Amino acid sequence: MRKMKILNSNEWIAHFLASDPPRSKSLVMTIFGDAIVPHGGVVWLGSLIELLAPFGVNDRLLRTSVFRLAQEGWLGSHRDGRRSSYAITPESQARFTRAQRRIYAPLHLHWDGNWTLVMSGNSLSAAERTLLRKELAWEGYGLVSPGVFCHPAGNADTLDELLARTGTRGKLFICHAADMPGARHGRPLREMVDEGWDLSGVIDGYQQFIAQFQPLLALLRGGHQPEPEQAFVIRSLLIHAYRRVQLHDPQLPVELLPEPWPGAAAYELARELYRLVQVQAEQHILAVLRREDEHTPAADSAFDRRFGGLA
Repeated sequence: MRKMKILNSNEWIAHFLASDPPRSKSLVMTIFGDAIVPHGGVVWLGSLIELLAPFGVNDRLLRTSVFRLAQEGWLGSHRDGRRSSYAITPESQARFTRAQRRIYAPLHLHWDGNWTLVMSGNSLSAAERTLLRKELAWEGYGLVSPGVFCHPAGNADTLDELLARTGTRGKLFICHAADMPGARHGRPLREMVDEGWDLSGVIDGYQQFIAQFQPLLALLRGGHQPEPEQAFVIRSLLIHAYRRVQLHDPQLPVELLPEPWPGAAAYELARELYRLVQVQAEQHILAVLRREDEHTPAADSAFDRRFGGLA
């Protein structure tokens, strides 16, 4: 997004949607995670249509997006007469929750000097190898040599759930590795970052995110107060754009990242903008959801802990 002088949030929103329009299916998932899950996790189709309308997503396009997400196993539906409601399916809940935790969590991962290694050997089929590589890459693992994946902060529970999802439990070699004391002629293991990851795309993504949202932060700091619907649109576009970059970030410990790391500045920008608009955005979300279900709860306690605390 090229730099421009903006006078109000409507101008910023219009420019964003014209220059970098989000895909409707992906936007539905962003709004589910950011706006629906804190309020019980279930939304009526009519409410979802109303929430997506300010983004230029019409009724037909939304129905198609929701149908495809249901086909892919992300969403499940429930009918009550002529009305339908949607929620995240139990099968996708663990992965969805983990992604949500990554988006809002502070950047404080530190390295203990160990690496988690996942080695495929010769026991996998071609289809299993392809799926495993895709899923490990999504979890931030780098490929350092044929059949050998690694991460300097691998989580055992996350890895076990991944193996179950890919049907590869019992078919892989998994271990921890560290620099051997006294070894003089080997390369230090911290250099595996250069072998396993090309961070240039992530760096460019964070820098573009900062360029997109920095003018908006200046506007809000200057005293501009968006209306509740505008605040909701801003919050949704903020998380959508941040998620798009952050979920491609391999989440390496801070000691192994280049300096300065633009992900840190992007996080601070996202946190401040989110705090500035979240109250008005919540007013709009609750008003829309309660038109179809007057018993929709206020945001849960986990919502207040986003970005290190919203108070």
